[in-house]
Amino acid sequence: MTLGRRPLVIELAGVYGFCPGVRRAVEMVEKHLREQGPLSTLGAIVHNTQVVERLRAQGAAVTSSVEEVRTPAVAITAHGAGPAIYEAIRRRGLVLVDTTCPIVKRAQESARGLAAAGFTVLIYGETAHPEVQGLLAWTGGQGYATMSPAEVPAPKEGRLAVISQTTKEREAFWEFALAVAGQHKSRLFELSVVDTICPETGRRYRAAADLAQRVQAVFVVGSRNSANTRKLAEVVRSTGVVTHFIESAEEIAPAWVRGLQTVGVTAGASTPNEAVEAVVQRLKRLGGQP
Repeated sequence: MTLGRRPLVIELAGVYGFCPGVRRAVEMVEKHLREQGPLSTLGAIVHNTQVVERLRAQGAAVTSSVEEVRTPAVAITAHGAGPAIYEAIRRRGLVLVDTTCPIVKRAQESARGLAAAGFTVLIYGETAHPEVQGLLAWTGGQGYATMSPAEVPAPKEGRLAVISQTTKEREAFWEFALAVAGQHKSRLFELSVVDTICPETGRRYRAAADLAQRVQAVFVVGSRNSANTRKLAEVVRSTGVVTHFIESAEEIAPAWVRGLQTVGVTAGASTPNEAVEAVVQRLKRLGGQP
């Protein structure tokens, strides 16, 4: 430590890291591996490279389809899946480990119920995201997804329902729903808006924005293929604070903390505690903490 220089102060966000749904999914897979042996997961069990690699080392193979499964059991990820996937698993006689997040499951039930009631179901979300793909499947062909009100066509028979990908920002969802309603008000006979957003996501966004007000730079930890972590980094960056979006501690350059007195650390809902702790320890070393 340089003489006369105060060690770097590192502050963690009030809420960060694994949400209950992700923790539940990982624990379910680990329990099956420990008690019953290898299984396959239909895609990454959660969007975090470190978690996926750790589970792979324990016997969890990642596959992209039910047809590729070569283990006695298969896990549906925390992001959920459509009814055709469940049917394919049943036909093959595989043991199912369903780790679908309960919040996602409720969104799926909303999508299915609204479609059955005759609504066209509009999903505010990223079309290619696995959760959104699952939600679309539960509409039975009566839904579509977009994040742009300008892309929303006139609703069929004037009945429209709007739901959201669970990891989106609540304020942005309601702005979207109101914009769609205004755009098509002359064509709508019935509009149903169902808030399917996970409260844990908003808690992390608010805690990160609050942290950004008290530090000179914020490190956002998580995989770049994690939608909620990307959004978390956007929320922090929007405050004007210096923002570093990293997957691991090794990415931190010494120059990033040189001359700083305070930094903050937060992490996406799919980021394990060990990844956050590794970042904190590297920041301590670079910042002159004992």
